[in-house]
Amino acid sequence: MSFAPVLPASGYVGWTVLQRTKDAQTAAFNRNPELSRDEAYFREKIKSVKTPDDLVGDRRLLKVALAAFGLEADINAKAFIRKVLADGTLTEGGLSSRLADKSYERLSAAFGFGDFTTPSTQLSDFPDRILKAYRERQFEVAVGLQNNDYRVSLTAERELGTLAGKSSSEDTKWFSVMGSPPLRAVFEKALGLPPSLGSLDLDKQLETFKDRAERLFGDASIRQFTDPAKVDALVRRYLLQADAESLAGQAGSGSAALQMLQQTLQNIRNAR
Repeated sequence: MSFAPVLPASGYVGWTVLQRTKDAQTAAFNRNPELSRDEAYFREKIKSVKTPDDLVGDRRLLKVALAAFGLEADINAKAFIRKVLADGTLTEGGLSSRLADKSYERLSAAFGFGDFTTPSTQLSDFPDRILKAYRERQFEVAVGLQNNDYRVSLTAERELGTLAGKSSSEDTKWFSVMGSPPLRAVFEKALGLPPSLGSLDLDKQLETFKDRAERLFGDASIRQFTDPAKVDALVRRYLLQADAESLAGQAGSGSAALQMLQQTLQNIRNAR
């Protein structure tokens, strides 16, 4: 897409600028002609889609459907997506329920091909729900082309409050975090956990996440992130740590980079 978000600074400073201008930039993004054409096509054609084969057989519809759930990279994996959709989410052993990334489960549940006699594509409000998600995630993609840390942060900001407010158990919520690539990335970096954590037993991973959250936020629950201030604190830690790691890679190039690294590390310590 031709729209390029305005990101005049990097790191946490740039994030605060993006937050202040997000509404205006999103409005500008939503006027993008390519986005408008995709939405018009989806609204016109989706009612004729009644099976997984109908959806995967129309590449333009499939592009919108997958992008609405952050799965646009799977556009060519038609057999895999067909299976995800056909299995549904209500039958034990369905493919999406066995995948670590729960975006596939949300995709399957939203379309309802494998769960109900009449799929969700036949409901009057279905296009609005999918296209709202499509617009949000496409804006995040546009931001990510300039700064992927900001894309991940926007995704975490959008998803975390919803997850935190669910009635499921805290362990289930943590497993959802662990199964969401963007949420996991934010928590791992913000909590100072190594990517190698993923090689451990799931119960050990759960224990580690909860223990570190308790130490840094005074609360081991995901429920705490129903508070927007807690979400902001998490994202701030993530961005400061990401900035520190980036500067660490540049530190050998000169004393100025080293001084910036030291200042960023001090900011992280102050945020604890």
